[in-house]
Amino acid sequence: MDNSRPASALAQRSTRLAFLIAGFSGAAWAPLIPYVKLRCGLTDAHLGLLLLCLGMGSIIAMPVAGSLAGRFGCRWIIAIATLSVCCTLPVLASSDFMPFLVAALAIFGAGVGSIDCVINVQAVIVERACQKTMMSGFHGLFSVGGLLGAISVSGLLGFGFSPMQASLFVIALLFLSGGLALPGLLTGRTSSAGDGPAFAMPHGIVLAIGIMCFIVFLAEGAAIDWSAVLLTTARHVNMRYTGLGYVAFASTMTIGRLLGDWLVRRIPGRVLVTGGSLLAALGMLLVAGVPVWQITLLGYTLVGAGCANVAPVLYSAIGRQAFMPEHLAVSAITTLGYSGILVGPAALGFVAQVVSLPFALGVISALLAVVAIMGIVLPRALISADHTK
Repeated sequence: MDNSRPASALAQRSTRLAFLIAGFSGAAWAPLIPYVKLRCGLTDAHLGLLLLCLGMGSIIAMPVAGSLAGRFGCRWIIAIATLSVCCTLPVLASSDFMPFLVAALAIFGAGVGSIDCVINVQAVIVERACQKTMMSGFHGLFSVGGLLGAISVSGLLGFGFSPMQASLFVIALLFLSGGLALPGLLTGRTSSAGDGPAFAMPHGIVLAIGIMCFIVFLAEGAAIDWSAVLLTTARHVNMRYTGLGYVAFASTMTIGRLLGDWLVRRIPGRVLVTGGSLLAALGMLLVAGVPVWQITLLGYTLVGAGCANVAPVLYSAIGRQAFMPEHLAVSAITTLGYSGILVGPAALGFVAQVVSLPFALGVISALLAVVAIMGIVLPRALISADHTK
């Protein structure tokens, strides 16, 4: 950035806090989904359509956010996106009027998607400036935020708080953490932004990485949006405790990512991508195929552990490729990848309605095996950490 020092300790701290905010805001919504489903009397297919509004808002906002980050920096984009999340969460927690829910979900999705895109732009710049592996740690704090969001909202609901009261708690924390993060978020034009296009279609190795991210994030989206529904409808767990599925997933993902920078320096990226994808595929197979809620929770722990460092390794690779400018590559990868976490769960709703939810999750297991195969054929130099220290 023109007017910032990305390697500064303040920039690193703010990047970590921004990832924490992103994870917290997205996961805080997950325990509220069964309440929305019950309050509005939705079927799985109708819920899938509603979730599609969230995904479409994110997918539309991500390229715009990435382009604006390339031209103006990350700070105010993240601030405005966080504010939009805070304004829409109370509507999601209380309204049963479908037009309000549709609009609120689209705006909420746009806010979450913009944050997710821009924090990765910031992370690529900060990691390269520091010349050491930091991406897994950044994404680890995203998982910490997700874990805290799921635990806190599930805990409040379990103690008898209403969804609205839980959402106000989330908003207070987002305002506090957002204010602390702002000073170190980068401003100004990226070195590669220039006057290029606002968005570019991914191609070459960037497209391959985007497809892999799509599948990995699809598995994460299934854990966020459908674990509570699966535990309620297919495993007959009390609604107050259905957030445990995401907690199991997020716990091992968080631990794996917090250890990730240490692992990346010692284990080849190809091994982390391939081995992690196979472990996640096994976990999702347990979730889909064994109708025992304890085994379902075990499956989600394996999915979280397996997926933990796949995306961070792939995002670091974006900082090394020369096919596209970094802000456009990150924007394209985030848009394609996060469509898995945002639009993918809506598609799962349709499959669940036609066949069954366990069958839909079994398809994700097969797709994760495809990621493992793609990891084997990725160029070694692209997913190595030899440029770091």
